[in-house]
Amino acid sequence: MNTPENLKYSKTHEWVKDMGDGKVEIGLTDYAQSELSDLVFVNLPETGDDVTAGEVCADVESVKAASDVYSPVTGKVAEVNEELIDAPQNINSDPYSAWLFRAEDVTDTEELMDAAAYNELVAKEKQ
Repeated sequence: MNTPENLKYSKTHEWVKDMGDGKVEIGLTDYAQSELSDLVFVNLPETGDDVTAGEVCADVESVKAASDVYSPVTGKVAEVNEELIDAPQNINSDPYSAWLFRAEDVTDTEELMDAAAYNELVAKEKQ
């Protein structure tokens, strides 16, 4: 399982990357995409939507199941990755490049974990 050290992680298996310009990128972790298997559809929020930490903001469908995506932060959607609408499988091939959306005016980041804490969470879930 790939867990980059430069990202933060949520308990619901989303990653957050600080872009350094007041925005963050959000996507699904390597663990999440491997559990879902081959993704065939993604439903993203709209630019301008408000997202709230811990609440559903998007959903993905794989050949196995549909799954909600929870926002790991509170903020406003600044941009969505339109490429994923036609190519959701990009999340499977490179989950840390295939971001779902970018958010700005971000708050509620206290619950995010570093890579080590996230790896511990996943290890417990696998038991």
